[in-house]
Amino acid sequence: MSTDAALIEHLMDVLRPLGGIASRRMFGGAGVFRDGLMFGLISDEVLYLKADAETVADFEAEGLGPFTYGTKNGDRVLTSYWRAPERLLDDDDEMRAWCRRAAEVATRTAKKKSAANKGVTRSPAAARTRRSRARQSG
Repeated sequence: MSTDAALIEHLMDVLRPLGGIASRRMFGGAGVFRDGLMFGLISDEVLYLKADAETVADFEAEGLGPFTYGTKNGDRVLTSYWRAPERLLDDDDEMRAWCRRAAEVATRTAKKKSAANKGVTRSPAAARTRRSRARQSG
């Protein structure tokens, strides 16, 4: 079993009491989800948790940084996911607390996106149809 797989298995066991926890392989690592919303990212044996303006200070206070990955054009920083403190791997209660907060960030983010997209048509075909109907009735 790879160390990423061992970390995933450990997290699934520890986080089970939170309910709705799942993992899915992606991008050479894995995503950690609660009720379908991704709140954790595992890459190269490291757990990163979703953060926002309300929680990023907690990561900074621990001296931790955001998720960074290399591309052919240089490093890219993903500021919505921050490295989790390694000590969480030895403290199940604290791991659940940090992950619960990260899941709350994922929920807040999803609600903000939903509110921002309300009334916005994503499909170009649907937008064309809507414009055509507006022209016909006007």
